[in-house]
Amino acid sequence: MNWITNYVRPKISSLLAARQVPENLWIKCPETGEMVFHKDLEANHWVVPSSGFHMRIRARDRLDHFFDGGAYELVDLPTAAVDPLRFRDQKRYVDRLKENRAKAEMDDAVVVAKGAIEGLPIVATVQDFAFMGGSLGMAAGEAIIRGFETAIEEKRPLVLFSASGGARMQEGILSLMQLPRTTVAVEMLKEAGLPYVVVLTNPTAGGVSASYAMLGDVHIAEPGAVIGFAGARVIEQTIREKLPDGFQRAEYLMEHGMVDMVVPRQQLKGRIATLLKLLLKAPGDTVAGLLENGAAIGEASGQEGQPAPHEAEAADRADAH
Repeated sequence: MNWITNYVRPKISSLLAARQVPENLWIKCPETGEMVFHKDLEANHWVVPSSGFHMRIRARDRLDHFFDGGAYELVDLPTAAVDPLRFRDQKRYVDRLKENRAKAEMDDAVVVAKGAIEGLPIVATVQDFAFMGGSLGMAAGEAIIRGFETAIEEKRPLVLFSASGGARMQEGILSLMQLPRTTVAVEMLKEAGLPYVVVLTNPTAGGVSASYAMLGDVHIAEPGAVIGFAGARVIEQTIREKLPDGFQRAEYLMEHGMVDMVVPRQQLKGRIATLLKLLLKAPGDTVAGLLENGAAIGEASGQEGQPAPHEAEAADRADAH
């Protein structure tokens, strides 16, 4: 072996070899077709800068952007039975779970975290559409309930980010049972006098929209989000009529009273912090600095900024402490 074999040949081979380029280096905007550098997209909270199109965002990325300084603590979640129905379609359900856990790097579709936004301690529950379409199964239901329990135990408001295609068919009736269970958890939070803010992201559909996702004190939607129970095509086929343009989009639902406000992702943290401080009756000097948002919040609540009865109870408790 000489220097030509040991040095020159590998050097030539490396120069001639195809360069490896990450597949996601450039990302195409679904709305305009524009190619966006992934670092620019990530820095802009996964919102296309030119068109404002809101891409789907992973749960951990959302938490990093949402909490102060990206600092938060994940809440331990209870385990649930795996494949209790021994379901199989084209492949076994347990195999689908393994594939999604490896791909999404999550145990299931929901994560719960504790942290602060603008200094206000909260609990955040986030659904990740990357895990089986954010579908609601037993594990996801247990995680959502644990989020409510944690908020009640620590006397914190709860912010929930929904992103789901609905109930998980592989778990049948056991999946559908999560709808009343999570609804009871919502009522427990309200009885404790703690605010519950829901952020509806693209998409929020099926059983999720028929339960905890539409039971908040305030409902905020991201621009362009599809929100509804059944799909538009199913509705059209059922009623045999053409639906209006933008039907089930966030903006259409806000115009028709189903959503309180539509807020761009970059502004969510500030708007939610403002809402929560008002609902919890922050000290007078803090509220004075928030009044510039009062009109928007009055429209959102439909009560001209007045808290609901259970919110007033939370305010009284806050004043007592």
